Amino acid sequence: MSKFVKFQCNLDTFIDDLNNILDANNKQIDALLKQNDKTYASFVKPIQIMDEKLELFFTPLSHLNSVNNSDDTQKTYSDALPIITEYSTNISQNIDIYNAYKEIFENEKETLNHEQNRVLELNIQGFELSGAHLDAETKKRLAEINIKKSELQNNFSQNLLNATNAYEKIITNEKDVEGIPASDLEGAKFEEDGVTKYRFTLQMPSYIAYMTYGPNRDIREEIYKAYVSRAPQNAQIIDELLALRHEMSNLLGFKNYSEYSLASKMADSTDSVLSFLDKLLKNSKAQAKEELKELQNMSETKLESFDSAFYSEILKKKKYSIDEEEFRPYFEQKSVVNGMFEFLNKLFSIEFKKVDEELWDEKATSYDLYVDNKLRSRLYFDLEARKSKRGGAWMHNFQTHSTDESGDIKLASAFLVCNFPSSTKDSPSLLRHDDVVTLFHEMGHAIHHVLSNVKESEVSGVNGVEWDAVEFPSQFLENFAYEPKVLKMFAKHHKTGEVIPDEMIQKLVDSKNFMSASGMLRQLEFSIFDFKLHTKAYKGNEVQNLLNEIREETALIQTPSYNKFQNGFAHIFAGGYAAGYYSYKWAEVLSADAFFRVVDEGIFDSSTAKNYLDIVLDGGGAKSMGEYFNLLMGRDADTDSLLRLNGIK
Repeated sequence: MSKFVKFQCNLDTFIDDLNNILDANNKQIDALLKQNDKTYASFVKPIQIMDEKLELFFTPLSHLNSVNNSDDTQKTYSDALPIITEYSTNISQNIDIYNAYKEIFENEKETLNHEQNRVLELNIQGFELSGAHLDAETKKRLAEINIKKSELQNNFSQNLLNATNAYEKIITNEKDVEGIPASDLEGAKFEEDGVTKYRFTLQMPSYIAYMTYGPNRDIREEIYKAYVSRAPQNAQIIDELLALRHEMSNLLGFKNYSEYSLASKMADSTDSVLSFLDKLLKNSKAQAKEELKELQNMSETKLESFDSAFYSEILKKKKYSIDEEEFRPYFEQKSVVNGMFEFLNKLFSIEFKKVDEELWDEKATSYDLYVDNKLRSRLYFDLEARKSKRGGAWMHNFQTHSTDESGDIKLASAFLVCNFPSSTKDSPSLLRHDDVVTLFHEMGHAIHHVLSNVKESEVSGVNGVEWDAVEFPSQFLENFAYEPKVLKMFAKHHKTGEVIPDEMIQKLVDSKNFMSASGMLRQLEFSIFDFKLHTKAYKGNEVQNLLNEIREETALIQTPSYNKFQNGFAHIFAGGYAAGYYSYKWAEVLSADAFFRVVDEGIFDSSTAKNYLDIVLDGGGAKSMGEYFNLLMGRDADTDSLLRLNGIK
């Protein structure tokens, strides 16, 4: 059994090493193409293995650039991006490889297994979506577009990170921090010239703390304004990206980028996506209006966008007697992580064993995963916020479960990254319950990748999964973070060891769907904006005008004119969610439906949970998620489960 690849990245030699790998790959491809009798074993498998090795080399750099960002990682990553993009584009447009895949599929589809046929089908589709079958001039233009897009997306992300790190608000008046939880104040507090001061930034834990608890309305607006007006230079990048995506789609024979995007997703048409989103909007709006009325009653002045989190917290306490600060001592980070491991052990028989190895940061850790006493994979955790790490939370796959040249099994690994409050030698990292939900969400992605038992890397783990289904496993797992049986496994007071009382759990359960219809409208705003934005080449003021038009239906509190949310919408301008943000809601239908089945069966006695491991997690992307869901549930997904999950009637 092969060991895991050591995490390493030599920035000094990276570009030379990358060029050497790509040169060797190109020579190997030329040799493979010269074969007279090309088969899956002699042609497709070697290319898959070659691609996997390239991923293993490149992923540590992209990971470091996200979690330990520096001038050196920025420069190396920026230098590498056009090189790897040009190579990938050339491969994806190679007509000879495309024809070889089609020929092999026709000759061997009856004798290949479903994993191998899926690899061929997805590759053939991928080649066609890359324009492999088009003329030389069109392919040249598509290659130029791909390189430029990758540069722009990287610049968008870097601009956002720089703007986030550049801002800080220093507060000296104690009255302006009254009511902010002690754990948040501890992280903000510092001494200067004998004066106690408090530093608030746009890093998520700090930003959320002041927007939720900060008593000074003017300061809340100042911090909010700084957050929603970050990186104005990204407006120009948005215009360029939209134009390039639209041109690319037209060259490939699609009316627009949204139509192009759906070619590889579960949803079958732009109309079906917009109809799905519109139905959720109509079902949620009346309840959202009632929620807003209740919220407005908490304030003597008209509610503004920078007031909603503050007054929501007050209303939540009033309705449910719930105080986030009461809960945080029960959600000490290490206890939550270990409790989540125990939960996954009871649900899926996964055992976690800590690995002693040096990683990119002293607070990063790694664990080997065993199922039925058999080593299956490795997970790397990097959970605390720091200036060198980009915001948000994510799973990034590293190794993929597959077979190598000799037929030996290669094990999977992945990174799980969050931005939780930082621990110090004097204070532990105490989480909000929302942080616990986030951890479960990303863990759902992680085990989806690393517990796959597929032998072909291109359809193993999260590879090959339709983009509008990839959130199904993450959302499925996050729902358990509200279940009393699960909470009692890890919610223990970090000082006394007391298990969280039943009445506190009940408060969490009762408040789960607090302002849920309003939250639904906000997510629908993002989804509709993203999808409609990619139906034509919007530019300049048209982008803002479209967002304003959508907000007339979705934003019940008028948004300030200085709010340029789009300039920070990294999911669609720096990530993989362009014309696909709707996927969160699309997949949530699947996750809600499966979750309720497991809960109804008793969670730990659930046959559906065991089948989920064997069908969805084990199967990776080797079949369509629609097919897996039908195998799991015996029927199509029920949209009403999503409304039920959100308490929307």
